[in-house]
Amino acid sequence: MTILNIETSTTCCSAAITIDGKPVASVEQLANANHASQLPVFIQQLLHEANVNDWHLDAVALSQGPGSYTGLRIGASTAKGICYGLNIPLIPVDTLQVLCASVPSGVLPDNELLCPMLDARRMEVYTALYQQQGTQLSTISEVQAMIIDADAFAQTLAQQPVYFFGNGAAKCQSVITHPNAHFVDNVVPQAQCMGLLAEMQPNSLDVKQMAYYEPFYLKEFVAAPSHIKGLK
Repeated sequence: MTILNIETSTTCCSAAITIDGKPVASVEQLANANHASQLPVFIQQLLHEANVNDWHLDAVALSQGPGSYTGLRIGASTAKGICYGLNIPLIPVDTLQVLCASVPSGVLPDNELLCPMLDARRMEVYTALYQQQGTQLSTISEVQAMIIDADAFAQTLAQQPVYFFGNGAAKCQSVITHPNAHFVDNVVPQAQCMGLLAEMQPNSLDVKQMAYYEPFYLKEFVAAPSHIKGLK
């Protein structure tokens, strides 16, 4: 399959085209991205490259969350618009799995527990436990919003090593101090790593189903009072 992949769940923004799971073109801004202005430009570049190389898109894969409410909304609305325009299906992919796939090859030992963490403000993270076996990723625990304290993952860490990474892991490093806790720095979810995950998804959404699709927010969005004078 030829897939346009979109990832906007954090402050990073990326898009990529993959063919049979392998990236053939990608554009990304991995820090302090402005998703609303940058994502359309990224996609325009990729669609131009697809046209030049005669790549015909079969689907759009979307990193569906959890993550930044605003980022997920921008990614979802953009992906749905492309799918409607080209009459191709949408493939939602779990963002924590995308984060696992974005760890550079050879950094993590095989068969160990992986704990991707996305920042959910204060000492809360979106997280789950996975086990990597080759290219297969097995889910050990379901995605949850978790408040991190000194007892977090204590039972699991007492039994085996756990590898933590993602923008939520950095703030937890001073709290989770068990010798079996290992932290991997500078790992962000990247669209170019989504291809294989998208190919393995059992379900996709057709144009009619997309009308009812929303990102996986996990928590309800709560609007905070504005600090801008005149908007309170």
